[in-house]
Amino acid sequence: VQLQASGGGLVQAGGSLRLSCAASGSVFSISDMGWYRQAPGKQRELVARSTSGSITNYADSVKGRFIISRDNAKNTVYLQMNSLKPEDTAVYSCNALIKHIGATGLRDYWGRGTQVTVSS
Repeated sequence: VQLQASGGGLVQAGGSLRLSCAASGSVFSISDMGWYRQAPGKQRELVARSTSGSITNYADSVKGRFIISRDNAKNTVYLQMNSLKPEDTAVYSCNALIKHIGATGLRDYWGRGTQVTVSS
């Protein structure tokens, strides 16, 4: 199983970006999916997370600006980021709890991070 993230880039403050992360391989089902970020010199932090039933939670710093959504048929999670600020600059990584075909439990997977840079 692999998680492939895309959509990062350079944007001016106030702009928008949309991140995508798709799970591929021997996926039977996916529980939670989410996005985390890590800025230089800081610890990784939760940005947003969505359960399989689309219950969501967000970091206080992004509430009202970011929206997490899922396409369960495509095993994909999205992060729409609006009103971006320079302090949103970080490497964004996706995470998912996945049950393999034939497995009995969930495994934790991380995608390779994608850089988001917001200029002032």
